[in-house]
Amino acid sequence: MSNHNLLDIVRRDPRAEWIARNRLHPLHGTLVSDDAAEVRGPSGLLRKNPHRVGFIGPNGIKRIDRLKGNAAASGKGRRSASQEVQLPLHRVENPDFYIVVVADMVGGRLTGHDKDVLGQAHKLTAGIEGAGAVLTVGFGSAKEEHFDTAGVDRLLLLDDDIYEGYCPEQRLAALLQVENEYQPRHWLFPDSVNGGTDLGSRLAARLYERPAVQAWQVDHQTAVCRGAGGTMDITRATPRLLMLAEECADQIDETRHEALPVTLTSRPVVMSQLHDQGPVAVDPNAVALAEAEFILSAGNGIHDWDQFHAAAAVLGATEGASRVAVDDGFMPRFRQVGATGTWVTARVYLAVGISGAIQHMQGIGQCDKVIAINTDAGCDMVKRASLSAIGDSEEILGELIKRVQAFRAQPSIEGDQDAA
Repeated sequence: MSNHNLLDIVRRDPRAEWIARNRLHPLHGTLVSDDAAEVRGPSGLLRKNPHRVGFIGPNGIKRIDRLKGNAAASGKGRRSASQEVQLPLHRVENPDFYIVVVADMVGGRLTGHDKDVLGQAHKLTAGIEGAGAVLTVGFGSAKEEHFDTAGVDRLLLLDDDIYEGYCPEQRLAALLQVENEYQPRHWLFPDSVNGGTDLGSRLAARLYERPAVQAWQVDHQTAVCRGAGGTMDITRATPRLLMLAEECADQIDETRHEALPVTLTSRPVVMSQLHDQGPVAVDPNAVALAEAEFILSAGNGIHDWDQFHAAAAVLGATEGASRVAVDDGFMPRFRQVGATGTWVTARVYLAVGISGAIQHMQGIGQCDKVIAINTDAGCDMVKRASLSAIGDSEEILGELIKRVQAFRAQPSIEGDQDAA
């Protein structure tokens, strides 16, 4: 064999192949790029890199690359969840009809239930001939920043003082004005205790419509509603006014909408027979853990229990605990959160010193926002949390108490200055 042929022989390097297969090896990055489309598997065969399949959507969910490798050319390659993804714009220039969604907007933001209803609204527009627009009506001050990615084509925000608090008669008058000006094809409400059920029932009575309640499968012809406490389904023709159950439709997450602001020609003012006297002072610990909206939960990382109870009182939060804290006798058994305790659905769950055992993570699966205070930046609770503070719990809780007390004292100081 000639020397030329000897030079052409490709020699395998077993050690290099072993390093390429071992992602934990310190030299792995020098041999295999994270952006490589293919990796060498344990058998030595080249395999597709699963980390290169698809891209991260705007909600941090990985989407499968349907373009089979052409996504990078169209600007939809792999992205970090923290980077902004430019979604295609859905635009309706001159709508032929409107579908109105009256959102609960608890705390000034769209709830998950609201987004489900918006998804259902777009399903209805797709089944009706003509160009339809989804008009979303919200009452009170709004803090929502992503109406466009939630599926809002037109946005009517009624943030006057007359719409603050519990004022169903005033809000009903505004909806009747929307009825007169926009003549919507359908009215959609979330069937919830946050106001959607009450307001939808009032509007149905004024419009002489027989609404569909607890509807969960709807198209432009038929609506399937839950009845008899959820034990049976009732099918009927799709009415003009629907009150929809949670998860009635997929939320909008792959298109961006205009969310153009609209106004009413007039905002009627009515003499209300109901007057909101403000919230009733309730001891947060008197609220059942399963019904609490704000929970401050303690784990093994809490050492100053007097400070923990003081923090819960200052924040106005219901107290919860991990199984370890309960087993050690620091908290009663009915305060235990998790699959072996109480399943909670709080809007805000503040976990202090809780690493996140699987049973505990199951119990908080339906919580909206999770905040973690922990010394371990790699624990499961920090990974689950929307916001994390890494540090000593006593220092962080102490500073939190000071800031909350200062914030609540500020309005009274300004009021004393105005009075002076």
